[in-house]
Amino acid sequence: MVNRGISVQNNRPSIVVIGGGSGSSVLLGGLKQHPVDLTAIVTTFDSGGSSGILREEFGYPPFGDLRKCLVALSDSEHSLTTASEFRFSPESSLNGHSLGNLMLAALTSVHDDLEGAINEMSRMLSITGKVIPVALEPADLCAELEDGSRLRGESSIDLRGGDLPRIKNVFLDPAVDANPRALEAIESADAIVFGPGDLYTSIVPNLLARNVPEAVARSKATKIYICNLMTKRGETGDFETSDFASEIVHYLNGLKLDSVLINSRQVPPDMLSRYAEEGAVPVVHNEAELHHHTRSVLAAPLSINHPKVRHDPERLAEAVLSAMLFDTTGPSPIRDESKKSEMALKFEPETEIQVVGGD
Repeated sequence: MVNRGISVQNNRPSIVVIGGGSGSSVLLGGLKQHPVDLTAIVTTFDSGGSSGILREEFGYPPFGDLRKCLVALSDSEHSLTTASEFRFSPESSLNGHSLGNLMLAALTSVHDDLEGAINEMSRMLSITGKVIPVALEPADLCAELEDGSRLRGESSIDLRGGDLPRIKNVFLDPAVDANPRALEAIESADAIVFGPGDLYTSIVPNLLARNVPEAVARSKATKIYICNLMTKRGETGDFETSDFASEIVHYLNGLKLDSVLINSRQVPPDMLSRYAEEGAVPVVHNEAELHHHTRSVLAAPLSINHPKVRHDPERLAEAVLSAMLFDTTGPSPIRDESKKSEMALKFEPETEIQVVGGD
């Protein structure tokens, strides 16, 4: 596969990253090094940790995933960036809260508006890009299991562990409308990236807000899914690449993806043993089934394997930009015709990226 890249003279390509948690922040940190316009659309249905306490005690929306994305897009040398991630001791009266969450709580009260608080925090952190909550109304993330039982609350799904019945379906209670700004960003994007992150608690919740799947379908953007590196006990314990992609397509009302990015780097034996204790294994690539859900599959060495298995931000960003520019038949520039003439293909990624399947 020949690699070319993006250099925009007057009009940067826009990339919308849909997810939450550490996965989105890793990707955003890599992409912000390139000449692109970034928007993070972030889940707002977290119920655990500092966010859960602030939500339960004061009625604030969950700030944790929003904070992580703001920090990822901020000037890394800004002293406030480091301070925002400071977490007080769980044994203290501040009960393990992060300073960034408390700042967002204060700003939300001052502005009487979550988006006003995010905009002010964005200014304070000098961020590159935008962070948009997927919804502005409160709701609980719920899961129906294969045995008919139900779980309520993001943390009850995320932390359940064990060999419990598989998740059959996830939903919001009550159902809520998507943030209009999120829908606008999706419809005007050149690329929409789902992930990386926990399937049922970071990515899919965004697709449950009313009108998000329809906005994705209307968008001319390249739709890219970044598959997980490892399975997760209690959520995706026996999932292969096709299972992950199938669930994304399901919650997009059957819309086929343009590209799925998978990891080609092997996990070393010592790390395999460590993750086996948690009931996690590397996600197996199932090419025969995966092609039913995507037009192309790109493989690259996307992982860093020490001290834990996680995505490499620079390699991941290069893979996403490559997926925007190529399909299985060759160059596939940004789909907005008005922008194609303004793009010079000068981006040459160092990461070796291969097309391994698709239409």
